[in-house]
Amino acid sequence: MEVSERLPAALAALLPLGAGRNAAGHLVIGGCDCVELAREYGTPLYVYDEGTIRARCRDYVRGLQAAYPDGLVLFAAKALGAPMVFQIVAQEGLGLDVVSGGELYAATRAGIPLERVYFHGNNKSVAELEQALAVGVGRIVVDNLYELQLLAELAHRRGVRQPVLLRVGPGVEAHTHEYRKTGILDSKFSLPISTGDAEQGVRAALAAPGLELLGLHAHIGSQILELEPYVETIRIVLTFAAEMQARYGFQLREFSPGGGWGIAYTEADDPPAYDEAAALVGGTVRAETARLGLPAPRITLEPGRSIVGQAGVALYTVGAIKHIPGVRRYVAVDGGMADNIRPALYGAVYRALLANRADSGPLERVTIVGKYCESGDVLIREIDLPALRPGDLLALPASGAYNLAMASNYNLAPKPAVVLVADGKARLMRRRQTFDDLLREEYLLES
Repeated sequence: MEVSERLPAALAALLPLGAGRNAAGHLVIGGCDCVELAREYGTPLYVYDEGTIRARCRDYVRGLQAAYPDGLVLFAAKALGAPMVFQIVAQEGLGLDVVSGGELYAATRAGIPLERVYFHGNNKSVAELEQALAVGVGRIVVDNLYELQLLAELAHRRGVRQPVLLRVGPGVEAHTHEYRKTGILDSKFSLPISTGDAEQGVRAALAAPGLELLGLHAHIGSQILELEPYVETIRIVLTFAAEMQARYGFQLREFSPGGGWGIAYTEADDPPAYDEAAALVGGTVRAETARLGLPAPRITLEPGRSIVGQAGVALYTVGAIKHIPGVRRYVAVDGGMADNIRPALYGAVYRALLANRADSGPLERVTIVGKYCESGDVLIREIDLPALRPGDLLALPASGAYNLAMASNYNLAPKPAVVLVADGKARLMRRRQTFDDLLREEYLLES
């Protein structure tokens, strides 16, 4: 499907690479007409552009290799736990950062090399740790002293020596939503450096026969649009590593400053160039290890949102419209908080555009709401759009990360279908749930 009209630059920055409109005025993604996709697969529908996912992977790999050849980029699976996406990022040379037994199982089913899978999480269960040991996961990132002792016992019982990293808390404040800050002292995550827990973790890990302490990990949050917090994190953690080397002979062989780079959800967002972000991390690690007299460790980065966020677009069909003179004009769509909880949970802000017509008429201010039985089911509080009509197809860009990962069956609503588009062809990534799917685990009273 040919693109005959490029979109304004500010809007194009929110959409998948190469998106535009065809001669009919329809939104085109990955060479596919979104109106035709909606007709074939129904709405709500999530459309992912394969080319954008691959381009973002290559940005990170290129930037890191240019500044620091001994590195590995991991896709943070929590952003989108889709086996097909796992396969795509693996083809681009990435590994996976998983945070649950389910994500680890999906990685196994997708055929991802287990040596490139890192298992995170602040309260991994015995079953999950046993699962990780059984499949031979590459690294387990230990989050606390309880897990350290538990994993050491399980590994020793199996007669294996599990490679681990310790997640330490640098106490760095990232400028993001309160729920997305993970590097501060008051956090459920990590062994804080300032309290002495991180040092205690190093001592215990070095003494555990079932564990091989390879390095340190830190993560300060997500949807971060500036780079200075990463520089500060690297300096703090590498200084701690040098202290641990002097006191206990700890050798830092791997180091990860995490991920969390943001994307543009609106024209006001200005994310960094991801190749430059990766290069900055590599260059800072190189400079700091040289300054501290540390051997150069292997670096791992963990982008998630910035790999898939821009690649995904949510398509909805407009339904009821309610106008309250002097107050508000509500436009309801056939999805909402069950497929995108982020506006209700985080106050996330989105933009929208008409996908079925390029209407140049006068704009009207509307509030886009969902169909679920909650007053908080609001996707966009206020936005100026061409006059909407029932049956219009509305597109929400930057919907590729966390929307589906946090989707629910609230009101017993089936989760939407998901398609992957490239070169004018669409492949079903996930079929739409049926009512039978919703009730498959349920039981009725016996008569």
